Amino acid sequence: QVQLVESGGGLVQAGGSLRLSCAASGSIFSINVMAWYRQAAGKQRELVASITSGGSTDYTDSVKGRFTISRDNAKNTVYLQMNSLKPEDTAVYYCNFGIMFFPGGRPQESVYWGQGTQVTVSS
Repeated sequence: QVQLVESGGGLVQAGGSLRLSCAASGSIFSINVMAWYRQAAGKQRELVASITSGGSTDYTDSVKGRFTISRDNAKNTVYLQMNSLKPEDTAVYYCNFGIMFFPGGRPQESVYWGQGTQVTVSS
């Protein structure tokens, strides 16, 4: 069984920084895209940042220049460094992994979610 465990959320003042981590455990051959999503109260879940197995990154416009996504493939872990935080960044943050399996020798990708970690930015 694969599990994703997040850490690093909390309460911070506007302008401050937080670093989120998400580590996968279990029988894992490889991980394709790792991503962070967030969901604010009363809003739909949105993609914040993603990183491919080759290291290519993408960000939603509202966090460009402030957030940095990175990954450690040896540790099956993704990070989200969040700087210059704003009250509008307040949300539950979820990690999302596309994990490759080879049942019967055929490649198959399964998507897993973390449990979510609350980030609250006070003004």
